Amino acid sequence: MKRLLYLAAAVIVIGLGLASRRFRGELPPFIGTYSGDALWALMMYLLVSTLVPGRAIRTRALIAMGISTLVEISQLYHAPWIDAIRHTTLGGLVLGFGFLWSDLVCYAVGITAGASIEWGFLLTRKRSDL
Repeated sequence: MKRLLYLAAAVIVIGLGLASRRFRGELPPFIGTYSGDALWALMMYLLVSTLVPGRAIRTRALIAMGISTLVEISQLYHAPWIDAIRHTTLGGLVLGFGFLWSDLVCYAVGITAGASIEWGFLLTRKRSDL
C-alpha cells in the first residue's frame, strides 16, 4: 500500500514539475526558475521511497540526495553520446543539461520538503492513535 501511495505522489509531482516548466514564464520569477529542480528532487525522493519503503525517512532522503547529486555532477561530462541522450525530451528531463550549484540547493529543498511532510504525517498519525 505504501509503495502505491509513493508512486501516486510521484506521478502528481511529475505533473507539477512538467507544469512548472511549461508555464515558467507565467509564474513569479523565483518560482519559475527554481521550482522544477525542487520538484525533480522531490520526485526522486518519492521514487526511492517506492523502491525501499521500509527504510527510514532519513535514509531515503540521503539516497535521493546522493542520486540527485550524481546526476547533477554528471552534467559536467559532455561526451557526444550522453549529450545526444540529453537532447531527447526524456533524457533532458532526467539528466539535465548543465551543472549549477543552485540546483543542489533546490534538490536539498525538495527532498527536505518531502521528508518533512512524510515525517509530519507520521507524527500526526501516531498522535491520533493515542
